[in-house]
Amino acid sequence: MAVIEESPGGDAPPSADALAYRLRQQSVLADFGIEALRARDLDPMLQRATELCASGMRSRYAKFLEYRPGDDRLLVRNGVGWRAGVIGQVEMGADTGSPAGYAYKTGEAVISNHLENEARFRTPAFMAEHGIRRAINVLVEADGAKYGVLEVDSPDEGEFEADDLAFMRGFANLIGVAIERQHAEGRLAAAIEHQELLTREASHRVKNSLAMVSAMLHLQANDEDDPRVERLLGDAQARITAIAQAHDKLWRGERVGEVALNDLICGIVSGLAEQTGADIACEVAAVQISADIAIPVGLVVTELATNAAKYAAADGAIRVEIVANDGELVLTVRDHGPGLPAGFDIKAASRDSLGMRMIASLVRQLGGTIVFAAADPGTVATLRFPDPRTA
Repeated sequence: MAVIEESPGGDAPPSADALAYRLRQQSVLADFGIEALRARDLDPMLQRATELCASGMRSRYAKFLEYRPGDDRLLVRNGVGWRAGVIGQVEMGADTGSPAGYAYKTGEAVISNHLENEARFRTPAFMAEHGIRRAINVLVEADGAKYGVLEVDSPDEGEFEADDLAFMRGFANLIGVAIERQHAEGRLAAAIEHQELLTREASHRVKNSLAMVSAMLHLQANDEDDPRVERLLGDAQARITAIAQAHDKLWRGERVGEVALNDLICGIVSGLAEQTGADIACEVAAVQISADIAIPVGLVVTELATNAAKYAAADGAIRVEIVANDGELVLTVRDHGPGLPAGFDIKAASRDSLGMRMIASLVRQLGGTIVFAAADPGTVATLRFPDPRTA
């Protein structure tokens, strides 16, 4: 229940000026509601609240008092009209001996229209210095706890009325909701940041584990006397390295879960060139894609470039290119080798070749199509799949 100093009045209908005053308050409250719900920073929002409160109450002075639990005091955090040195510096007791302290401790709104004659409460010194005669205080709560007090003060004669409490409580409620939303957004941002950290750590660990497996395969291949087994181990090492590079880019990237396609593919190509001794050129569009797309694309490039290095590298350079074209990403791997065998068919080849079987599966995973054609000289493989940026 509000603590209100009794003021003369009756049941007479409001005057035109009084009606305009109330309508103006409703307009100011509505405007602040929009601003409060859009606000991202607390201080500007609280400052705007004091400015609009003062305007809506036709007063020069308003302030927001933030509770400081360490010393049980209220700090003038924001305000309008006060001399230099008040905002952010002046504190007052949060006990029930002052109007603001009483509002904070009890949760009851306080109207005091004659502070100079007030017997219930003391008037803080800085308010007396400004000649404040009357004050209205309402509690601001957020997240189920008391947060502070919103107060409008005036040095002028007149009366703050019970109807003014609806206006002030409206502001207090909006401030409380805005504070709760900002706190919730802060907790969400912290949770997202923590999740990003875990994701980066997981990608980093996967990359390190795969790099270890790749090194073991490399050692095993060097110890093999059977050329076929050595080739199979080398192919497996290249595939694992491609996945490891994708995870390396994932944890290093600016955006968690995405990689720069040009960095990934050209990194894979550089590693294959070093491993095979082939001359492989790379030109890839700078496109950010997710891991779900990056890893299969990297594996397709690994298979196609490895095949080209095996069968066509002696005849000239191999070129890997990815361009964005009308909602699609188009990958081409071109060589200058002997070309495709007569009657080549990827479905038939998939039955005899693990590499071709992998390519066919990865193409399906990407929702794309692949075509092998004569390049005169050599072969060109063209993979088309949806550009994830246009999905």
